[in-house]
Amino acid sequence: MTGAETLDIARDGLITMLVIAAPCMLVSLVVGLTVSLFQALTQIQEITLTFVPKMIALKVTLILFLPWMGYRIGSLMERLSQHIASG
Repeated sequence: MTGAETLDIARDGLITMLVIAAPCMLVSLVVGLTVSLFQALTQIQEITLTFVPKMIALKVTLILFLPWMGYRIGSLMERLSQHIASG
């Protein structure tokens, strides 16, 4: 295996990781920003108000995106397996 092949495999893995993490990170960002804006406007400084909506939103996001995430990870593993099998 050459250095270029190793870098291609590493790049493919990192891109897959970023794509898989993106929906959860974006949902968490939007919910956190919304809750922070709500807290700033109403001056309610409750600690649990930031965590509970994020947890609920992340659970819903994972339920919706988990099949797609599994497909992406499976396709990465398939490409790696083909690369290993081809030598």
